[in-house]
Amino acid sequence: MYIENISPVIFTIGPLAVRWYGLMFAVSVLVGFYYMRKYGEKKGFNEDFIFTLFIIMVISIVIGARAVYVFANWSYFMERPELIIRVDRGGLAFHGGLIGGIVSSWIYCRYKSANWRALADLAVPGIAVGIMLVRIANIFNQEILGREAALLAFDRHPAQIYGSLIGVILLILHNRLARKAKLKPGYLFWNFVLGYTVLRGFVEETFREMPLIAWGYISDSWGFGFFTAVQVFTPFILALSLYMLWKIKSEKK
Repeated sequence: MYIENISPVIFTIGPLAVRWYGLMFAVSVLVGFYYMRKYGEKKGFNEDFIFTLFIIMVISIVIGARAVYVFANWSYFMERPELIIRVDRGGLAFHGGLIGGIVSSWIYCRYKSANWRALADLAVPGIAVGIMLVRIANIFNQEILGREAALLAFDRHPAQIYGSLIGVILLILHNRLARKAKLKPGYLFWNFVLGYTVLRGFVEETFREMPLIAWGYISDSWGFGFFTAVQVFTPFILALSLYMLWKIKSEKK
C-alpha cells in the first residue's frame, strides 16, 4: 500500500520526533510483557526473573533483527553508516529477531534452570501483536510495498495489510489452541513459528516487492513473484518447526 504525502512522524517535541514505527513497536513490547508477567506468575515464574528475561529478549530481538536487515542491505548502509542504528525508521528482519530472541532466552533460562519452552509459549501473543502493529507502521514509513499488478483494481498489492493480517490470524489461532488442556510446553511457540513461516513465505513474500534470486519469476499482470531469499529458506524453517512439534508431541510427560 502506497499513500502519497503520508508522514512517518506523529509529532515532534523540540528535536525529538515520535514516529509511528517506534510507537507501534513500544506498544507491542508492553503487550508482550503484560501477558508474559500475568501468565508467567500463574505458572510459578518469579516476577523479577520474567522482567529480566523479557529485557534480554527485547534487546536481543532488536539486535538480531537489525543485524540481519543491515546485512541483507549492506550496500545501502555502507553509504549511510549513520543509519545503521536508526531502528526507529524501520528495518527489522523477523527471522533475525527470532534467532536473537531464541538464543538469548534459551541461554538465560538454562543459566537459571528454568523451563524455556513454557516461557517461549508465553512470548507468542506479544510477537503476534508486534507483527500486526509494525506492519501498519510500515505503511507510514512507505516500506514493505507490494508488487504492482496490472490486472487488479488497485495499483499494487497492500503487502503491509497482508502482513498485519498474518499477525491477527496467528493470534486468534494461538488463543484457540491455548484454551486446550494438556498441551505440552513449547507446542504453542513452534506452532506459531510454523504458521508464520507458511503465511510469510507463501503469502506476504509472494506479493511483496522484493528482489528475487537468479532463477525467480515475476507476474506483472497479477503482481506475484518467487523466489525471494525468505522463500528459499522457508522449507528449512518448516522442517525445523515440524521436527520440534513432532519431538514435543512424542516426548513422555
